[in-house]
Amino acid sequence: MTPAQWRERIRRGEWTGPTAGLAPGYAQANLVIVPRGLAYDFLVFCQRNPKPCPLLEVTDPGDPHPRYTAQGADLRTDLPKYRVYERGVLIAEVTDLMSYWREDLVAFLLGCSFTFEHAMLRAGIPVRHIEAGVNVPMYITTIPCKPSGPFQGPMVVSMRPIPAPLVPRVVHVTSRYPLAHGGPVHIGDPKEIGIRDLQKPDFGDPVEVREGEIPVFWACGVTPQAVALHTKIDLLITHAPGHMFITDLLDEDLTFT
Repeated sequence: MTPAQWRERIRRGEWTGPTAGLAPGYAQANLVIVPRGLAYDFLVFCQRNPKPCPLLEVTDPGDPHPRYTAQGADLRTDLPKYRVYERGVLIAEVTDLMSYWREDLVAFLLGCSFTFEHAMLRAGIPVRHIEAGVNVPMYITTIPCKPSGPFQGPMVVSMRPIPAPLVPRVVHVTSRYPLAHGGPVHIGDPKEIGIRDLQKPDFGDPVEVREGEIPVFWACGVTPQAVALHTKIDLLITHAPGHMFITDLLDEDLTFT
C-alpha cells in the first residue's frame, strides 16, 4: 500500500502496531510535540544533536498538518500510538491526540532508522526485528546529549545484530542516510555505552543475537522521551516507540550520494 493508504488505515484504527517494514521505499519519522514556549529550545536541541534528532519538518503552532513530508496528513490521528508525558511522567498511551491537541502546540518530525532498513535488505543485510515480527530494541545509554534550555539527558539507541563480515557494509549503507540517523554511533560491547543486558531493552522488544553476529547501535528518535523523563518538562507528546509516522518522502530523499 502507499503511505497515504497506510495513514488512512491507521486513522481508522485498523493498524495499531509497530510500523517497521510498512510502505517499503518510503521514509518514516519520529514525532515530538511541545508547547510553543519550548519550541525554540527544542529546535536548538535538534540542531545540536543531529544524530538522534535529524530534523525533517516543523509545523506552525496549532497546525497538526505537515506541509512538506505528507500533504493531507493529520499528526493527531495518523500514527498508530502516541505517548503523553507531563512533568516527566508518562500519563497516557493513546491512538489519537484529538483530546490532547491545543492551539499552542508545535510538532517536530525527525528522521527514523526504519527508513534505511529497506536499503539494508536490498544490500543483503538481515534486519532481525523485521524477521521476527517484533519492535526494534531500544536502550537508554550513558552517551550525553548536548543540552538546550530545559532539554538535556541521555541518548537512546536502537540495536540490530549484524553478521561480523557485513558490519563494514552496514556502516556504508546507513551512513548515506544522515536524515535517518546515519551511520552507527557504536559497534560491539554494549557495556561501553551503559547497556547492561541486550535482552532487557528500555523500549521495544528483545531480539536474538546469534553466534558470529555483532550488536550495532544507531542513534534513535526516542531520545526526546528519555529527555522528557530526565528533565520533567511540563508537556511533551511523542509517538509510541516503534509506532512511526509514514511520510510521502522516498527513502532516497533522505540520502546523500
